[in-house]
Amino acid sequence: MAALSDKLADAYQNARPRYPIDWFTKLAARTGQHKLAWDVGTGNGQAAIGLAEYFEKVVATDINEAQLKRAVKHERISYHHTPTELSEDKMVALVGGDNSVDLIVAAQAVHYFDLIPFYNIAKRVLRKEGGLIAVWVYNDLVISPEVDAIMKRLVDSTFPYRTPVMNLAFDGYKTMPFPFESIGMGSEGKPIQLDIPHKLSLKGFVGFLRSWQPAMKAKERGVELVTEDLINQFEDAWDDDDDVKDIFYKAHMIVGKLSAADIERHRKRFESNCVVTKLKDSNNSAVIASVTAAAFAGVAAYCAYSARKNT
Repeated sequence: MAALSDKLADAYQNARPRYPIDWFTKLAARTGQHKLAWDVGTGNGQAAIGLAEYFEKVVATDINEAQLKRAVKHERISYHHTPTELSEDKMVALVGGDNSVDLIVAAQAVHYFDLIPFYNIAKRVLRKEGGLIAVWVYNDLVISPEVDAIMKRLVDSTFPYRTPVMNLAFDGYKTMPFPFESIGMGSEGKPIQLDIPHKLSLKGFVGFLRSWQPAMKAKERGVELVTEDLINQFEDAWDDDDDVKDIFYKAHMIVGKLSAADIERHRKRFESNCVVTKLKDSNNSAVIASVTAAAFAGVAAYCAYSARKNT
């Protein structure tokens, strides 16, 4: 996602909806543990706040420093700036290590990622038993027939300026690769559709338009799509400038887990790093796992788990 100026970051924060708390309730109910969640592409922390209600610790990361400055603080959330040049190993270590994360969430963000490196990192950090990854996007909003008709014309006008990753969002993730096993909450090519209720003022709506990525991309190429004339059209259609409307955003979500093949690949990768020695104490039950060439704490956890499995 392109870095926003301070002014546009404020507009972004004021215009975006809050994700329904029942989404996080359902996701937390499906994870095996609730120790660690990772909100990747956190923005101003909207998803991180929801995760903090259910997980002991939330690591929230973003490349956009302007957004992170406005992130909502919470004692269970640690925010981290992650520049694009950060290596895979450093990112894994920052998040918590291999086999450490119970739930990964990418809210309105994953289509901006370099997907292959991101999925590689996700498969490393995701807990092999009970870990889940959830991605979602909202790509349309429903306000009123009059406003929606103008918005459709604006959306159509963005087509020449959209990047391929933007089209992933416009397609509602139907064309986005998602190499994880379905748990019945959407799958690759078949996201589930959800609504996000929201209250929106005309001022907030204009803020949404001015911080909207397709419009910003057009502006970078010297074309202003959100013109004063367009704003006047929206004002007329809104009817009452002071009116706060009940609207909803159309959202699309996919949730998955590691496949058996992914877990087996992970096991083979770390078996070479695990030197497991079985020792018996007076209760005939002690197991010690020593780790060689282990870069992350998560490797130690995996080796200890492997030792127990083979005892």
